[in-house]
Amino acid sequence: MCDIIHRIGIKAPATQVCKALTSIDGLARWWTEDTTGDEQVGGKIEFVFRTKTGDFLGKMVMEVLERNEPKDVHWRCVDGPEEWIGTDITFQLSEQDNQTIVLFGHRNWREATESTAHCSMKWATFLLSLRDYVETGKGKPSPHDLKIDNWN
Repeated sequence: MCDIIHRIGIKAPATQVCKALTSIDGLARWWTEDTTGDEQVGGKIEFVFRTKTGDFLGKMVMEVLERNEPKDVHWRCVDGPEEWIGTDITFQLSEQDNQTIVLFGHRNWREATESTAHCSMKWATFLLSLRDYVETGKGKPSPHDLKIDNWN
């Protein structure tokens, strides 16, 4: 098993960062515009990725396992790419030195692969999008995200 982890500081209160991580509208403004579902514990959120012209690229469905606002958010992938199913997405928030530190984890990958490397880099770009959204009101969700390689 392996984990992807990242740490980023956002100049905003944890309650504001948490709202971007727990509401459908907030998620659509930094990860992918095509976000639907039930953001409550036990609910499922569907994240669909498309090209700028609307062609389908893929989707992930996350079950919301925990929402301990404004400290922790925990999802489990229940549908999507085979290597994602059963993995856990975690966001741990703490306020330090006038910013909210987000400790992000995409945990329990069966093995480290080229796909894991791609996803680690993409998560980094989306966490920067989260920071931009919370700090300025404008993120870079898919399909307007930073393209890093030939897989997206």
